[in-house]
Formats: sequence, C-alpha cells, structure tokens
Amino acid sequence: MEQPERDLNADLADDLDGAFERLVLTYQDRLYSFALRITGSAEDAAEIAQDAFVRAHRALRSYKPERVRTLALKAWLYRITLNVVRNRRRGKAFTLVPLDGPEALAADVEDREQDRPEARFERAESAAALGALVAAMPARYRAAVVLRHVEGLGYEEVSVVPGQPVGTVKAHVHRGIQWLREALARQSSEVS
Repeated sequence: MEQPERDLNADLADDLDGAFERLVLTYQDRLYSFALRITGSAEDAAEIAQDAFVRAHRALRSYKPERVRTLALKAWLYRITLNVVRNRRRGKAFTLVPLDGPEALAADVEDREQDRPEARFERAESAAALGALVAAMPARYRAAVVLRHVEGLGYEEVSVVPGQPVGTVKAHVHRGIQWLREALARQSSEVS
C-alpha cells in the first residue's frame, strides 16, 4: 500500500466524514473512467460512480477502525464499482465503449501527418472499433482487461476487484487479449 493511501486510510479510520471528501476527490475520476469504459454511457458512469461512493461510505461507517486502516482502498473501490455495474447491467445489452477520452481528439498546433484530419479520423475509427470489440468481449474477460490495460492496475489489485485468485485474473486478461486479437484478425480478413 502506498504512503498516500495509508494516510487516507488512517484519516478515514479516525474521522470518516472529515476524510471522505478527500477519498472522493482522489478516486472519482478513476471510478468514473472505469465505469464509462465498462458501460459506454457517460450518464450511467456518473450514476455508478456516485452509487459506488455511497456504498463505500456506508461500508466504511460499519467497519472497525483497524479494518479501515488496512483496507486496500483502490482495489476495494474498483470492486464496489464493478458490483454496481453488474447490478445495473443485468439484462441489458452492452454498447460501444470508447477507449480514449476527449483529450485524444484535441488538435495539436503543429501540422504533423498524424494530426491531420484524415489520420485523426482513422485513429478515432480504430478506437471506436476496438471499443466495440471490448464491449462484445465475454464479460468474464472484459473487466479484467479494462482494469489491467486501461486503468493500469497490477494483477494483485485486479484480483481483489472480482475476488478471484491472481492466476485466474492473469488467465482472464490473457484470454481477453487473445479474444481481441482473434476478433481483430477476423475483421481484417472480412475487410480484405
């Protein structure tokens, strides 16, 4: 556990209401981004992140201070968020999941080949296609791939989110990436 997270854990254990705003400010963008990549809907992602923080506050309020001090906050919050997503998504079809934020579409001042409108359009089109593939990926792989390769969590942290062994998470990430490669190869052969 990193020092800032340990400090936040201690502050939450000592004064939950006083430190909770810092928890929200520290993790709100990460949880929103994670929910957005899983759901593909900005509106749903905002509601999911908010619901995750409400659930986190309720849980922290019921925990003993010793437990709060040792809690792996980041992975714990991702797990709550994933559970909220799962609860909301039951019975719904997945939609397109964009893999870059609005900053990927911002134009640079320099006129480089990769910044020309055609190149940017192709990159956006590729990202949208990859996002669609991620959305179509089997659910057991999707969360593991997004947490590992988009959110940048380590395998240990990812394993805490769904409550699975590290080996299972590694297998899901590997199989998810393999699934994406095969899907991309199928798309390439269909276009050729």
